[in-house]
Amino acid sequence: MVPHENWSVTLQGDGKRHSKECPTKRITIMRNALKIFSGKANPKLAEEICRYVKIPLGKAMVTRFADGECRVKIEENVRGADCFIIQPTCPPVNDNLMELLTMIDAFCRASARRITAVIPYYGYGRQDKKDEPRVPITAKLVADLITAAGTHRVLTMDLHAAQIQGFFKIPVDNLYAEPVLLDYFQKKGLKKLVIISPDPGGVERARAFAKRIKASLALVDKRRPAPNVASVMNIIGEVEGRNVIILDDLIDTGGTITGVVKALKEKGSRDIFAACSHGVLSGSAVGKIEECELKELVITNSINLRDEKRCKKITVLSVAGLLGEAIKRIHRETSVSTLFE
Repeated sequence: MVPHENWSVTLQGDGKRHSKECPTKRITIMRNALKIFSGKANPKLAEEICRYVKIPLGKAMVTRFADGECRVKIEENVRGADCFIIQPTCPPVNDNLMELLTMIDAFCRASARRITAVIPYYGYGRQDKKDEPRVPITAKLVADLITAAGTHRVLTMDLHAAQIQGFFKIPVDNLYAEPVLLDYFQKKGLKKLVIISPDPGGVERARAFAKRIKASLALVDKRRPAPNVASVMNIIGEVEGRNVIILDDLIDTGGTITGVVKALKEKGSRDIFAACSHGVLSGSAVGKIEECELKELVITNSINLRDEKRCKKITVLSVAGLLGEAIKRIHRETSVSTLFE
């Protein structure tokens, strides 16, 4: 399109503007401008990310019709822009997932150049395999829905299972909250420290953390007789007289953590801490944490911790800088893998 000689043309790209002033009309052409928007799942995290990236949060209306249907309207021009949508699919999972899909569709129809779904917490991630007859692999279904909606790329953090990245037919960047958690515990200067994996699936995560903090490693022999029900059988490793950090990717009902804490105390452990990337904290989880002998639970703000779930034992660390840096690198087409080092 060639502008009329009486029009003013403003080119926007990477924060730069070049204008030729003319007396009558103005056309704004977006050239890969970076824009960040948020659903209603975790707007506080989105605002922190925007402060890190040093751009304003994009304007979008996200509401509900009277019958509960999701209603979305993008309230600014995004044609040709590089758009990032911050929306963890945390509880209420189905509402937040549908909101994400509706926003993605709105950006597609508004002609955004690229749409990146930033999903700090990936809901349905625990249903990642067919572990018994006649059950779905819902993590794959959700990946298909996000892709079909029109997403070009996904940025997430600490997926429950690494293979979920392969469920997508688009690029996926899976970040790790480990650097944020590691920095916090290194400053505590804990002596005679042991890192505990609460289940065999988390051994690699615990081993990497133990190596970096220079601690020994132990694990829990755990059984799940039913969903959200855990039975601690045995602690494998030396924990007597040691300070312990229980490291997991998420804490939901709190049953596993409280069971592990009880078993550790019976084995003679000293101060017991727990750390995870995603504090789901469903039902009576906070009450269980307050009542058990856990000294501190450290989580990130990948999921917004509501006021009624706050207690003195829970510490929340921000991952806004980590996600913000990844967003900047994706936008500039530079390496994201160095954030894993």
